[in-house]
Amino acid sequence: MVKKFPAAPRHPERICWGCDQYCAANDMRCGNGSDRTPHPAELFGDDWQAWGPEPSSPPAAAARILPAD
Repeated sequence: MVKKFPAAPRHPERICWGCDQYCAANDMRCGNGSDRTPHPAELFGDDWQAWGPEPSSPPAAAARILPAD
């Protein structure tokens, strides 16, 4: 079972976010590098979940059904 990823942890700097083990920054068990992986809120700000491409509709030509010959 996968752990729920916290959207806004209290102290994200204390945890490595590189895998689902969420090790302490000074005790990384998975060996996911020499430095901890930061939480997305540390990199992109508190609104990190709102980032991403805007949803778009398919192009009009792709939406039309072409007649069979």
